[in-house]
Amino acid sequence: MRIVIKIGTSTLAYSTGHLNIRRVEALCKIMSDIKNAGNELILVSSGAIGMGVGKLGLQERPTDIPTKQAAAAVGQCELMYIYDKLFSKYNHTVAQLLITGEDIEDDTRHSNFSTTLHRLLNLGVIPVINENDTVATKEIVIGDNDTLAAIVAQSVQADKLILLSDIDGLYTADPHKDPNAQLISRVHKVDEALYNLAGSSAGNLGTGGMITKLEAARICLECGCDMIITNGNNPDNLYDIMDGKPIGTTFTEQTYE
Repeated sequence: MRIVIKIGTSTLAYSTGHLNIRRVEALCKIMSDIKNAGNELILVSSGAIGMGVGKLGLQERPTDIPTKQAAAAVGQCELMYIYDKLFSKYNHTVAQLLITGEDIEDDTRHSNFSTTLHRLLNLGVIPVINENDTVATKEIVIGDNDTLAAIVAQSVQADKLILLSDIDGLYTADPHKDPNAQLISRVHKVDEALYNLAGSSAGNLGTGGMITKLEAARICLECGCDMIITNGNNPDNLYDIMDGKPIGTTFTEQTYE
């Protein structure tokens, strides 16, 4: 199975911007185990700007482009060092791919990107992908890493996209405001009614929200890739997903008994 896993900033780091060491170590161990089982993994990782904020000792996520780019440049080094160290512990090799909107929009560059991804997978490597915030001048060029992850899943004909977030899935209302909100376990179509359910809030170190996750789901459904939103605070959710257990919200065109 070819699986794309997107890890959000809130899963990787504390609100201070510093790494959540215990959680990231657990995630890398479980992802390594999933790969050991014969699956191909692609990791789309947020967190460069957030980790740069922590590394630089900034009090909050910057709002101006130059400081965002500086934080991304610092944070990206830290992020890849951590992934390389943790995956190497389980004998897996990682590769970094930083892309911009032009790499998706231009047919030739998109083809080259896809070719490189396929070759890395053939070589048994775990590609780690992020938007190249150090050179991007529009916020956000691609949209956000939820959309990027869906585009990656589409580009490599992935079987499954897993979005690890700070929420359990899609709810009938905002669970932070409505105690009666119910988790929606399965969705077969992304329509206007679903967009109306989604909130627009994001963490102070991240950029995504439920709207971007629904857009990612729409892309996945169009190319026949299942997508799951689940809470990254519990890394074991990845095992449950691989075991077919009803975790989070699953977007799929398929129906199951």
